[in-house]
Amino acid sequence: MGNVDYTDFGAIEADINAMEQFAAKLKQDIELNYAPYADAVSTTMIKQLPDTPFYELHLFLYRHDQVQIATQMNVAGYTDGTYKFASAASGISEQYRGSDAFSRAKVADVEAQFESTGETSEPFPGGA
Repeated sequence: MGNVDYTDFGAIEADINAMEQFAAKLKQDIELNYAPYADAVSTTMIKQLPDTPFYELHLFLYRHDQVQIATQMNVAGYTDGTYKFASAASGISEQYRGSDAFSRAKVADVEAQFESTGETSEPFPGGA
């Protein structure tokens, strides 16, 4: 790409109504199509496997446990991150409703919305 100056991107063009619809659909999709299955996966993965006197099987079970933990974290992280993204989109649309959103939103405003979403509550019981 060569030497490009990334300090000035100009205005961000955004369709506020489309952003609100996107945020609502994203939250709805997580609640209807992801969280119920994430809960089932989490519940299934919590089951403890029995100890074994075989060293090789013990190593496998240890690694299996590590993969379970990573998967649990990814499942919860995806849900949490998606809620934050939808909340940020909703917050931006609320902030710029009634104004000339096509020219007023700045990168710092978008970043501030993502930072202000904070931690979300656990959207499904039994998750990581």
